Amino acid sequence: MDNHRATTKKQPNVVLVLTDDQGYGDLACHGNSIIQTPNLDKMHSESVRLTNYHVGPTCAPTRAGLLTGHYANSTGVWHTIGGRSLLRQNEISMADFFARAGYKTGIFGKWHLGDNYPYRPQDRGFQEVVVHAGGGIGNTADYWGNNYFDDTYWTQDGYQKYDGYCTDIWFNEGLQFIERHKDKPFFCYIPTNAPHSPLLVDPHFSEPYIDRTPHAERAKFYGMITNIDHNFGILRQKLDEWNLTENTILIFMTDNGSADGVQTDKNHFVTSGFNAGMRGKKNSEYDGGHRVPFFMHWPAGGLTHGTDIEPITANVDILPTLIEMCQLDKEMAVKFDGTNLCPLLDLADGDAATDWPDRALVTDSQRLAHPQKWRKSAVMTDRWRLVNGTELYDMPADPEQRADVAAGYPDVVAHLRAAYDDWWANVSRQFSDEIPITIGDESSRSVMLCSHDWRNENCDCVWNQSMVRAGVAYNGYWEIDVVTAGLYRFELRRWPKEEDRSLGAGIDGNLIAYDKLTIESGYGGGIALPITSASISIGEQHKSRAIEPNDKGATFTLDLPTGPSHLQTFFDNKLDSNLGAYYVYIDKMTG
Repeated sequence: MDNHRATTKKQPNVVLVLTDDQGYGDLACHGNSIIQTPNLDKMHSESVRLTNYHVGPTCAPTRAGLLTGHYANSTGVWHTIGGRSLLRQNEISMADFFARAGYKTGIFGKWHLGDNYPYRPQDRGFQEVVVHAGGGIGNTADYWGNNYFDDTYWTQDGYQKYDGYCTDIWFNEGLQFIERHKDKPFFCYIPTNAPHSPLLVDPHFSEPYIDRTPHAERAKFYGMITNIDHNFGILRQKLDEWNLTENTILIFMTDNGSADGVQTDKNHFVTSGFNAGMRGKKNSEYDGGHRVPFFMHWPAGGLTHGTDIEPITANVDILPTLIEMCQLDKEMAVKFDGTNLCPLLDLADGDAATDWPDRALVTDSQRLAHPQKWRKSAVMTDRWRLVNGTELYDMPADPEQRADVAAGYPDVVAHLRAAYDDWWANVSRQFSDEIPITIGDESSRSVMLCSHDWRNENCDCVWNQSMVRAGVAYNGYWEIDVVTAGLYRFELRRWPKEEDRSLGAGIDGNLIAYDKLTIESGYGGGIALPITSASISIGEQHKSRAIEPNDKGATFTLDLPTGPSHLQTFFDNKLDSNLGAYYVYIDKMTG
């Protein structure tokens, strides 16, 4: 690093803004002629930009790689549901590094790496927490009835109700955190859930796009981004007002390719919308699925020039880079998959990248119970993309990835396949290991498990509240670890405690699919289920009981030994025999 950065008298603050499902092309500064993002455009003009920056094609894997510096698959996070969005307990997070260096740490928004101990954000280095649960507001794990407006969120001290729109709340809470700690180094992480579906936003932000795009849903999607831009502008204004801009590393990035800014065909080619000339969108192995914006602004470090850094980079690079920039503890025994980018960032001073190695990076989208080699993968260098192990694209000549040139470059294919084999050997070492939820210690004497984290061979789970209302008949087990032997009380419920209905009761109104929710509709109704009995299975223990018409839950008491086990539940009903309890409340009994 340049001396003027290495000798900064005060450790810099860090504010990291990560948006959800916003792609590279969903910014005016990247050529989108419809969307209005003036504040992010200004940030772009004043930042060092990683223009060939890659993440996971979906949200939880990107977060795992960003916060650990390790490829997501190796951290246990290769899906967004099904118990495979839980970040392994032995991982040291970005917040851990900052907290151990004396920083104040806070997260405001979307965590998506586990909702039970030891996976919650407050267990992973974050001292102040305001987040929704699951992978999005309205997921099964989230507080019942949350719908982006006037919701109840989880804090480090329990649930709290907030007034206003979710994105406004994340930024407002982040700003209050910054103001409280502006005289000390702080790490403020604002990972918004917007513009992830359901596409809900105040019409004030979406109506300007109604006549500019033929897609009504895209108008809402752009409106959600414009609201983020509005809040980002307030964030920068406050940093200026509090004299924090000079020594604050401000980062803006997104978590995967666009979800609703483009449409693609079965071959991943864009058929409508703007994608900056890239093939693919969210969950695609082509660049449109995982090449995203990355802007970094830090006046005290000289990062203000509006400079493009072109060599290939990835989310796994950011933690080792921030450790260097912020002079954090380097003695923790962590070997990163990513690389410290400070030598590249110094190119903002106008130097050329003469000695930076051309490396091979890998991203993939598994979304399975058990990862499969080569599935939806891309091996990437500055010049090449090897897709799914067989397709080869020369990116400078063919940025839209239309011409597969594998037959003409067998040596390149062989080299990139060997790089993938090395990567697979690295990330697959723990694939068979379980990632259990702890019950029975002081941090988990009372636990709520939900169907979002069901494990089964097909990754079928009831992951959002609309599915709960529809009575979707899936089942699976939870991986648990009993740390204290003794009696435990289990209450099996179809509805969460906030809903307070009997097991078989319905809710008046029409069913509405999660991605079809509107501000006006809410969640709609819920079907009645003729549940006649309930049963529970933990290890070798099995119990059953009949259900009475007014029962709100089925309660069981089990004497459990310590150690790992599987917990599975069943509701017998006349409609389907494969129905599990969507919610299970567990309490360690005293005496």
